[in-house]
Amino acid sequence: MSQTLQHAKIVARRSGERGHADHGWLNTYHTFSFADYFNPEFENFGALRVLNEDRVAPKSGFPAHTHRNAEIFSYILSGELTHRDSMMSKGPASSNNGKNQFYRIKRGDIQFTTGGTGISHSEYNEHGSETVHFLQIWALPWKSGLTPRYHDLTIDEQKKREGFVTIISPLKAGKKASDAQEQAAVPAVEGTIPIHADLLMGASIISNGLSATWTVGGHGVVTSKEDRKVYVHLPMSHGGQSKVRLPDGTVLGEGDGAFVSKVNAGDALNIDSLGVAEAEVVVLDSN
Repeated sequence: MSQTLQHAKIVARRSGERGHADHGWLNTYHTFSFADYFNPEFENFGALRVLNEDRVAPKSGFPAHTHRNAEIFSYILSGELTHRDSMMSKGPASSNNGKNQFYRIKRGDIQFTTGGTGISHSEYNEHGSETVHFLQIWALPWKSGLTPRYHDLTIDEQKKREGFVTIISPLKAGKKASDAQEQAAVPAVEGTIPIHADLLMGASIISNGLSATWTVGGHGVVTSKEDRKVYVHLPMSHGGQSKVRLPDGTVLGEGDGAFVSKVNAGDALNIDSLGVAEAEVVVLDSN
């Protein structure tokens, strides 16, 4: 283990141990208890509550359903996903009239919703032939009853190949944000999506033989500095040809993850790519 992480505890979460359901139109894997999968040992990890790796078949998807008091985000790995919610005016996606009617998100995009007091949304793969592969992630907000909001962001692929890119960071104004500060939605890290949690999300595409380093706590932008909880996930994107190694020597294959605990803000989490294919690694760094 690298000198900076000798104090860390790293526990692998193997792909085959996750909850799994294949509904035909939806093939889904659950890192944490979700839907019909329940395991009391995997309820959450800090503020991280849900990490589902989903594949949705063409011309199918999740019909309108309601969320409350959750921060919900979708990270697209391949294909496209169309999102509509109760805050948007109605209109067909094919009209391409703009985001007041729908979000159509593709590879490199992330779409984010604050459920707050309640928001109804649907997510469909409206493509005629391509399956969409994405991560559905939920975080527990630092308080309930928030005003529903949504954001989207496109992440530069080249920047992810240069190292970890921070995608989500805490709302800069924190738990006591005024209505005006909520409306302004300024994140702690410029250029990211603000979340109502002491949580960061980052991603990197690491070529074979190279490494990338995630700085725990994002250079001091988080509130809780000690005993951070970082979940590392390697999506199933390259037919099993991606592999990474963590600082203690743990090797993760596609679909695997790892719970990294007892780390502090400023610690360096080094991840090496060992596979034949490049590895797209996602980290979720929570209090």
